[in-house]
Amino acid sequence: MRSTFTGIAGAYRFTLLAGAATALALPSVAFAQDEGDEPEVPEADNVIIVTASKREQTLQETPIAVSVTSGETIERAQIRDVIDLQTVVPSLRVSQLQTSSATTFIIRGFGNGDNNFGIEPSVGVFIDGVFRSRSAAALSDLNMIQRIEVLNGPQSTLFGKNASAGVISVVTKEPQYEFGGQIEASYGNFNAINLRGEVTGPISDNIAWSLDGTYQRRDGFGRIVNLDNAEINDRNRWSVRGNLLIEPTADIKIRLIADYTNIDEVCCQTSNLVVGPITQLAIGGVGGQFPTDFFSFDNFLNAVPFNRNENYGFSGQLDWAFGNVNLTSITAYRELTNAFTQDVDFTSADITAETRDQAVNTFTQEVRLTSDFDGPINFLLGGYYFDESISQDSSLSIGSDFRNFAAIQVAAASAPPGTPPAALIAAGNNVLRSVETSFGLPLGSILGGTALTNERFAMDNTSWSIFGTVDFEPADGLVFTAGFNYTDDRKDFVINFDALDPLANINLVDAFITQATAGTVRTRAQFQALPAANQQALLAAATNPGVNPLLGLAALQFQTPSPDVPNTVEDGRTRDDQLTYLLRVAYQASNELNVYASYSTGFKASSVNLSRDSRPLSSDYIPGPGPRGSTFGAPASPIINAGLATPNLSTGTRFAGPEEARVIELGMKGQWDGWGFNLAVFDQEIEGFQSFLFTGLGFGLANAGKQSVRGFELDTTIQPFDPLVLTFAVTHLDPLYDDFTGGPLGDLSGRRPAGIPAWSLRTSATYSHEFGGSGNFLITRVDYAHDSQVNILDGIAGFNANQFRREVNLVNASTTLALDNGLEVGLFARNLLDEQFALTIFPGVAQAGTVSGYPNPPRTWGGLVRFKF
Repeated sequence: MRSTFTGIAGAYRFTLLAGAATALALPSVAFAQDEGDEPEVPEADNVIIVTASKREQTLQETPIAVSVTSGETIERAQIRDVIDLQTVVPSLRVSQLQTSSATTFIIRGFGNGDNNFGIEPSVGVFIDGVFRSRSAAALSDLNMIQRIEVLNGPQSTLFGKNASAGVISVVTKEPQYEFGGQIEASYGNFNAINLRGEVTGPISDNIAWSLDGTYQRRDGFGRIVNLDNAEINDRNRWSVRGNLLIEPTADIKIRLIADYTNIDEVCCQTSNLVVGPITQLAIGGVGGQFPTDFFSFDNFLNAVPFNRNENYGFSGQLDWAFGNVNLTSITAYRELTNAFTQDVDFTSADITAETRDQAVNTFTQEVRLTSDFDGPINFLLGGYYFDESISQDSSLSIGSDFRNFAAIQVAAASAPPGTPPAALIAAGNNVLRSVETSFGLPLGSILGGTALTNERFAMDNTSWSIFGTVDFEPADGLVFTAGFNYTDDRKDFVINFDALDPLANINLVDAFITQATAGTVRTRAQFQALPAANQQALLAAATNPGVNPLLGLAALQFQTPSPDVPNTVEDGRTRDDQLTYLLRVAYQASNELNVYASYSTGFKASSVNLSRDSRPLSSDYIPGPGPRGSTFGAPASPIINAGLATPNLSTGTRFAGPEEARVIELGMKGQWDGWGFNLAVFDQEIEGFQSFLFTGLGFGLANAGKQSVRGFELDTTIQPFDPLVLTFAVTHLDPLYDDFTGGPLGDLSGRRPAGIPAWSLRTSATYSHEFGGSGNFLITRVDYAHDSQVNILDGIAGFNANQFRREVNLVNASTTLALDNGLEVGLFARNLLDEQFALTIFPGVAQAGTVSGYPNPPRTWGGLVRFKF
């Protein structure tokens, strides 16, 4: 095998430095630079080292579709965090939702929303080999980065249950035995201040240390007009990390890392594309305002939101070479706390706000043995253990305007056009008071309390796996690989949900039956005891809007109760185990050209619906007739038989079953003097893809029968002459819902999934002009990102999906004067042409006919000073 790992500490440090050498532009193909006085190694000028296969290999000989972005590219392009990374990696898409911590990572069109901590991401994020189980824990500033590897397609064989769509692997710099570092300060529009620094040096001949930190502060892109133009979408975060490298012998290396990140921000900018007529009437009727110009960055809220996130932990990695076998052990413990309060109706009316307080504690342990034999067979064998606990307390409030907002909607349905809002409020309140009187409720109690819901969720997840690969090289350059991963995953969860509004606890069909029978039928048992003909007659009348005037109130039952879990029917647990495997052949046709073909499978364990929208499976409960499902008329089911049914109970999911992925991939990698390319052609599918979709009043979690994507990825780097490097990368995707009949939007089978552009292009030009032989350079970089036009969502009730489309065209630029004394001065701009598009959209919360969304950030620019020593 062609391996770059030597087991000698000094050479090992150099190969990592060579791997960090400049990838002046895009993913996957890069040109390394000499590292000053470091010792020479063969082909160091063209080598980039990656660990995509969990063994160190050159990028060219790694038979995986992997995009590599170097620390220098991140520095030059002013990429601040993983969200910005998508502007240089065409197969990756990252979308931020309503809070700083709600972010979704998508590779080749596959990914999951992060509005629910019970849902595991399909794209695994690893920082220095440590898995970050939720995207809220993966948003650290990108500082002291050696490289970022984006692995496309299922990677479950080596990365376990959290990589059914791909992996983002962030590798930071190791401490060095020579004192050095850098400091950087930048200032830009919106009063953006960014400070970062790193310092490293020796403690002794075999111990080195490093310390780095970042600070970001920026005014908000938007303003809350009705709250004295308070800012929204600001930046206020800082981080610190310490490293210790201990090499007691040439064969032993220990790396200890501790890090802390703090985010305290006002997020996120939200606006409306469409405002429904009833919503306009109801919001205006209570004196509220709402945004109407999507890209004005004007907001109308009744309170300033906040999002606070603390993410910290430590890890220890041991690398020990026993001759031709290397032992690696990575132990890590992490804690994440995330809290936010947000006005989720996104208007100045005081209707409802959501509060969440979340905590995640994670322990992981990985051990692996890797061989480096001269013979035809090499192996990797490892084990992985994962132990995590999650807790969440959350609630929805009832604002002071909620009742009048609801009253307008009740009265508007039957009032003549043009009826003044005050008259509608009076008429609607009369209806609500009559309902309260009829049911013996305190006057003003319907939507008149302080909380709509209170929730308590918890989950414990333990998982272990055994994995490995065997490489067989019968002839020089021809390698056959077989790999496997067996994973056992166990989740135990608790759901305590209280629907506090009195109307939500009244079934309107059953209430009519009780009134119609003068109170003689108050329970399901009493109703079921009636003759069948009487039951049918009562249900027919109770479900007829012309007979039962209560049915119009169903629209005001925003959050209805559900049994707590676990209970005698629902045990509150999932148990999954799966064997995944990899078969691959790779051939180095020449020193410059490698080709490979692979077939691999992937797996992601069940995800739990830890939300107020969690409902029993249809196999456990069958609702009766009516808009909210009569309990009296519900047929026998396990929930009914156990006496667990709550009023207005509906079905849905407590959890979504596992995802099973497979991909067929053909690839080719070439590297010559002055240019190189990578090409991957693939056919990928996921059975049971865990779809998570916002529907306006809640989130639907369901397994798609099968979702597939075919396409190709090509990236190339050309260096026509020394100062100029050109890159071009393109990803083409042709996705399909092969089978998706059980989702919240109905049957989507045969349709193209929304949000996945057919074409994604990333290109850049970097020109480094040296002033004579002085060692002073002017480095100018321009990059362009394009995503072709695509439907943003699969559908919204009342609208055609083609009405809401997105196309991305972003230009970023920077120029830096780098002096040979270490001083650098530069200018930069992101979204230079101030392109505008919707990141994502969603149906308005409890606002029929309204479509809201998140606009992309506007143009940002600034200047920086950097000093390297």
